[in-house]
Amino acid sequence: MKEKIEIKSVSGSVLFTYECENNTICKTVEKAISSYENLRGANLRSANLRGADLSGANLSGADLSGADLSGAELSGADLRSANLRGADLSGADLSGAELSGADLSYADFNEGTSFLLSQCPEGSFIGWKKCGNYIVKLLITENSKRSSSTSLKCRCSKAKTLEIQEIDGSKSEITEICSNRDSEFIYKVGELSEVPDFDEDRWNECSSGIHFFISREMAVKY
Repeated sequence: MKEKIEIKSVSGSVLFTYECENNTICKTVEKAISSYENLRGANLRSANLRGADLSGANLSGADLSGADLSGAELSGADLRSANLRGADLSGADLSGAELSGADLSYADFNEGTSFLLSQCPEGSFIGWKKCGNYIVKLLITENSKRSSSTSLKCRCSKAKTLEIQEIDGSKSEITEICSNRDSEFIYKVGELSEVPDFDEDRWNECSSGIHFFISREMAVKY
């Protein structure tokens, strides 16, 4: 039996309608996304979206409070300012998702939830960043502020430059190099670099701070 389901906005307007055999809200949302429909501000409160493919969806400002998103594919989704309060995110893939301003209070997650928890270790550790055609080996100090959003890229407030390396891993002859984004921000071997206006909002991935990777290989490929 065919069933028609409407996706409405939080204000009540109809954003998308879909009709098919044995229709569900999950099927309707997936159809909307595959049809490149904009679901910004959608009312999906308590929706059963278990295992749904929502990758790349525009769900900014959507109400997903209490929704079952367990096992859902949310990679690259725009979830800025979305209400995810009490949503089930266990096993969901959030890699590359935009979450700035999102309400994640009381959301459920587990060890299978990808990229919701910060990728940065506690204490001091080694980080790697690419500057031009060189790799900078950094010591992220114990008292440095650090964060990561929903990718493998991290940010910190200060770090000590231990070494500047060639791409192949050999030690470079140069002892200082500037940032790719700010020619006046210099990394000098043996010296501490610090960003005084470090943005502590972890979801602002490209905001102020020293950007780096935990893995040298990722820095090389960046």
